[in-house]
Amino acid sequence: MLLLGGSLLRLLTIVTSFTIAHSITLTLAALDIANPPARLIEPAIALSIVYVGIDNLMIGKAGWDVRAWIAFFFGLVHGFGFAGVLREFGLPRQALTLSLFSFNFGVEIGQVCIVVVVASLLAALRSRNQTLGQRVATVGSVIVILAGSYWFIQRVFFIE
Repeated sequence: MLLLGGSLLRLLTIVTSFTIAHSITLTLAALDIANPPARLIEPAIALSIVYVGIDNLMIGKAGWDVRAWIAFFFGLVHGFGFAGVLREFGLPRQALTLSLFSFNFGVEIGQVCIVVVVASLLAALRSRNQTLGQRVATVGSVIVILAGSYWFIQRVFFIE
């Protein structure tokens, strides 16, 4: 979602909407309120990655930027994926609130750091050479589609 650029505030809004959403489903899963099976969640995560790559290629410069809403929806799915990882750690119930907060805060800080660095580099590239910036976005989007497709095929057909 960073490949298309935008203001730093817009990109941080996208990242934060993802974090809020994954925090919701991660909490639901950690409290055993909702726990969809990994065999459904992992392919859904892979398809969400494919979708982002396709959306990057299809979106025009004109129009309404719905990336924050897309990130929120995908964050809901990804939160269940994070829950599986945290479950493997065997977090004690008495430390659950602090553990969830710390994990979500850490994810947000990590994403913000990546956004600031990557967005700054992409913005600098676009300001020097708009055509090259567009090519990077296109090639990056194709790589995202291929990686998500590989992960989807692997999760559906080769992981038991």
